[in-house]
Amino acid sequence: MKKTITHFLSLSICSALLLSSCQKKEDPITPEPTPVAASGKVKMEFTNKVGASNLALNSQAYINQSGDSFTVSKFDYYISNIKFNRENGEQYTEPESYHLLKQSDAATLAFDVSSIPNGTYKSVTFMIGVDSTRNVSGAQTGALDQGNNMFWSWITGYIMLKMEGTSPSSTEPGNFLQFHLGGFSGANSVLRTVTLTFPQDLVINGNTKHLHVSANLLSMFGNPNPIDFATLSAIHMPGANAKKIADNYAQMFTVTAVGD
Repeated sequence: MKKTITHFLSLSICSALLLSSCQKKEDPITPEPTPVAASGKVKMEFTNKVGASNLALNSQAYINQSGDSFTVSKFDYYISNIKFNRENGEQYTEPESYHLLKQSDAATLAFDVSSIPNGTYKSVTFMIGVDSTRNVSGAQTGALDQGNNMFWSWITGYIMLKMEGTSPSSTEPGNFLQFHLGGFSGANSVLRTVTLTFPQDLVINGNTKHLHVSANLLSMFGNPNPIDFATLSAIHMPGANAKKIADNYAQMFTVTAVGD
């Protein structure tokens, strides 16, 4: 009887193993691909330079195109109305696009432009300064707060770019240089809009890209209007001299790299 039970159990185990081996193996579960976001962002990173050298405040002497030696103690400017451009002419415009860049505050020299639709972009367009509408829009906050010391009055508006320093050639007390450049309307407006072509395509695919932009301060005093500090070392109001320097700083920016 014991042998019969043992024989029966052996047959049952063999049958179970045979049945198990004949059953179809299930395919492994393939995980669903992670969906790609419909937009990404660009971190714009600005490096202020004087010629080939990175700008250093209060510590280094530079030479302008007229041969004047000078130092820099302040370099602040507005970038606004940023647009990323596709080859077919479509644009993405950053909403509420106002940024105050200050050489004395490294945190202001990099910022994110978010929610850029996926696609391939060829260039970026922005304004140097603050557009005329916001110059007459009353008290504002953030980069446009009057407490940032970049505002004259509701008549003359914002200072679009501020550069201060010293030069032995300056006729100002203490050999001071003080270029406070503003004026948002009329023939002497200093607002300038520039378009910078990328050295390679900027491809947004739900990701984050880095856009490196160089601003060469020397351009303020070069072409098309060479500035001699012995004859022009301070500007405190809108006018023809401010316009001359604005024509120069329109050449100031270059995209140096596009990266991940």
